Amino acid sequence: MRVYPAIDIKNGKCVRLYQGDFAKETVVNPNPVEQALAFQKQGASYLHIVDLDGALNGEPVNLALIKEIGVKTGLAIQVGGGIRDMRQVAAYLNSGISRVIIGSSAVSSPEFVHEAISQYGEKIVIGIDAKNGFVATNGWLETSDITFTDFAIQMEKLGAKTLIFTDVGRDGTLSGPNFEQLSALQSAVSCAIIASGGVKNQADLVALKNQNLAGAIAGKALYSGLLNFKEILEVENEC
Repeated sequence: MRVYPAIDIKNGKCVRLYQGDFAKETVVNPNPVEQALAFQKQGASYLHIVDLDGALNGEPVNLALIKEIGVKTGLAIQVGGGIRDMRQVAAYLNSGISRVIIGSSAVSSPEFVHEAISQYGEKIVIGIDAKNGFVATNGWLETSDITFTDFAIQMEKLGAKTLIFTDVGRDGTLSGPNFEQLSALQSAVSCAIIASGGVKNQADLVALKNQNLAGAIAGKALYSGLLNFKEILEVENEC
């Protein structure tokens, strides 16, 4: 299982949100490039970056900053937030980003997902953000009428191989992952699943690994010191 340290960018700064609420924002580092370099120095091999401004505006806002992170760290990066069309997908992938995450637009435009996967294959990851079991969209400000499991099944039929599942209610809370919903997702599809939201410590990572998850995203736990890279590497390297 791979653990992805999270860098969420808003107004050019590295922030953390509480339950996806943009009004409950904490700046954890005013310089996302320095934060990425710090994660690299500690042992990170892959970064999970979200353009929060992009999620709100419906188009990449921090593309230049994210490209700078890629150039200065040389790390593999997966990026989400405001990716709505093939031009934006190409802009990221052509700049050296490893994978792009399609979230809100996957709900409104499945044909876009089909086109992106047809062209870029496993470089396309589907982000499923759930509120009370239903898929949330547009920076988590709206909730659709489709359940996360039904949506996952649709995405798998379109060719998706990797899903990132976020329980919005647990994001930034350090209350532990939603193991029940993750299990339901595993039963619904055969995709690789990356868990996001609620990770508190190494024990959570071990539990996710024991549940055969492909990966986990760690944000607040890292920034608050409840989790460190020594513990992450122990979990990743344990046979």
